[in-house]
Amino acid sequence: MNKYLITFKRYKPLLYEFVKRDIKLKYRNSFLGILWSMINPLMTMLVLTFIFSNIFKNSIENFPVYCLSGRLLYDFFSQSTNQSMRSITGRSSLIKKIYVPKYIYPLSKVMSTFIIFVISLIPLFLVMIVTGVKFSAMNLLIIYPLVTLFIISFGIGLILSTVNVFFRDMEHIYSVVLLIVMYMSAIFYSPNIVDPRFVFFMKLNPIYPAICVFRDCILNGYITSTTNIILCAFYSVVYLIIGLFFFYKKQDKFILYI
Repeated sequence: MNKYLITFKRYKPLLYEFVKRDIKLKYRNSFLGILWSMINPLMTMLVLTFIFSNIFKNSIENFPVYCLSGRLLYDFFSQSTNQSMRSITGRSSLIKKIYVPKYIYPLSKVMSTFIIFVISLIPLFLVMIVTGVKFSAMNLLIIYPLVTLFIISFGIGLILSTVNVFFRDMEHIYSVVLLIVMYMSAIFYSPNIVDPRFVFFMKLNPIYPAICVFRDCILNGYITSTTNIILCAFYSVVYLIIGLFFFYKKQDKFILYI
C-alpha cells in the first residue's frame, strides 16, 4: 500500500495537468465556455418541466428541483464513465512513449468531469431559491451521495476502460446501457408509480440510491430510506474493488492492443 501511495504522490502533478487539460479541451471552441455546464442543465430542466407539468401532469412536488437534481447526477455518471472508457485507447500514443500509472488516465477523466459537475450545481441552488426550497443543515449531507457516486463512477470507469481496450464495440453497447440506466433512475418520474415488482431492479441501478439520497438532502430535509444510504456505500466499495482488480489484472496487456 505504501508503494502505491508513493507512486500516486509522484504522479499527482501529472494528474493535475491531465484534469486541467481535459477541462480546457471540453470548452476550447465554445464562446460561453464553462458557463455551458450551468446553462445546459437549466435548459433541459425547463423543457422537461414544461412537458411533465403541462402536457403529462405529474404530481411531484417542486418538480424543477426534483428533475434537475436527478439529471445532474445522471449526466455526471454518464459523462465520466463514457470518457473513462476511452481514456486508455485515447492516450495510446502517450502510453507507448512514457510510463505513467495507467489508472491515472480514467481517474483524470472522472475528476475533470466531477469538477464541471460541481460547478453545474450552482444553477440547482438558484432554482431551489427561486422555487422556495428551505435550506437547512441537512443540505450539507449531499457530500455523501456525491462522494459515493464519484467512487462508483471511477470503479465502473476502470472496468469499461479495460474492456474497451480488448473489445471496441463496448462503446456502442454502453450507449444502450446508459439509456437503460437513465430510465431506471427516476429522473423525471416518481418511484411511487413503479410496480413494486420492479423496484428491486431499480435498486440494482448503482446511481439510483445516490439520486434518492441526494434528493432527500435537498428536498425532504430527512432521509426517507436508510436502505439507499447502505446501497450507496455498498456499490461504491463493490465497484471500486472489482474495477481495481480487473484493471490491474489486465493493464500489462494494454500495450499489445492499443
